[in-house]
Amino acid sequence: MGATPLRWKLAEDDGGQGALFAEEELVDRHMGRGEYRGLEFLHVNARRIINEVPKASRVPFRYTINAYRGCSHSCTYCFARPTHEYLGLNIGEDFDRKLVVKVNAVERLRAELRSPKWAGEHIAMGTNTDPYQRCEGKYHLTQGIVRVLGEASNPFSILTKSTLILRDLELLQTAVGRTSVHANFSIGTLDEPVWKATEPGTPHPMRRVEAVAKLNEAGIPCGVLVAPVLPGMSDAPEQLEAVVNACVEAGATNVSAIALHLRPGVRQHFLDWLASNRPDLVGDYEQRFRRAYQPAKDQDALAVLVRTFVAQARGRWAPPRRIRSVSRPKPRASRSAPAPAPAEATQLGFSL
Repeated sequence: MGATPLRWKLAEDDGGQGALFAEEELVDRHMGRGEYRGLEFLHVNARRIINEVPKASRVPFRYTINAYRGCSHSCTYCFARPTHEYLGLNIGEDFDRKLVVKVNAVERLRAELRSPKWAGEHIAMGTNTDPYQRCEGKYHLTQGIVRVLGEASNPFSILTKSTLILRDLELLQTAVGRTSVHANFSIGTLDEPVWKATEPGTPHPMRRVEAVAKLNEAGIPCGVLVAPVLPGMSDAPEQLEAVVNACVEAGATNVSAIALHLRPGVRQHFLDWLASNRPDLVGDYEQRFRRAYQPAKDQDALAVLVRTFVAQARGRWAPPRRIRSVSRPKPRASRSAPAPAPAEATQLGFSL
């Protein structure tokens, strides 16, 4: 299983150290087989599954669900990598291959939604790890969560890079008929060499564009984050225009861009990767990322450029395809919640 110590208490180890997080306890491990070969699954029982975002966070949602930790998409720049260090694992290969699975997530969600203290607030998924990464095909936790949220008429949104979301098309349609639901795809570039190098575990970006079209055609509002935009790799105007044109033509409800940011820990991981794959860019990145976020003027210029391309594309194609109308019962007062904020604001600073 490997010699790396885990900072969770094993269920059979009565005298072991306490869990790092009071809400979670490691119960067993499973090695992936067949199509999951090379992955290790760390089963965890979570005491809570709906997480409250710190009030100081500059995001318009207060609650999130992440059924998994770590991500087999293996995106080189993923901001969530340091969360594995908290567990006694490394932010490199362990993050990509040793995946924490909250096996009781669906049962916990049912219990928490029944609590008199829960008022039916919007819940965001995909804020720290992709809810439709490869292991979702094995565990179906996101599928169960979507079903439960739909049954409870609880509003939610999903951010993903995975076309596996199409497996749950009917469940999402049912949920849309009952509450506010919005999906967003992260599609940073259509450039194949860049995609293969930086997001090796994700579906082809054009497959994601096709999924955007299918979701909107099915009545499930779906937008796109052109994110993250990588300086010197995916930020050329022609690259940005290509992905914007494809997404607008696919009927994306909104298209916005987010510049790459590199938090402590992730910065060094990405620079090490860059030294091996794009040594010509290392100097520029060291200057550009003296802090986690790029200068505001660079972020603003990117946003303006992408908005310009979106406006031009809207002029060539019809406005976003009309989302098929789905009748909804009026929500009870206890279930009322504001509509989700635009994707650009909703996901800023979270995992892409």
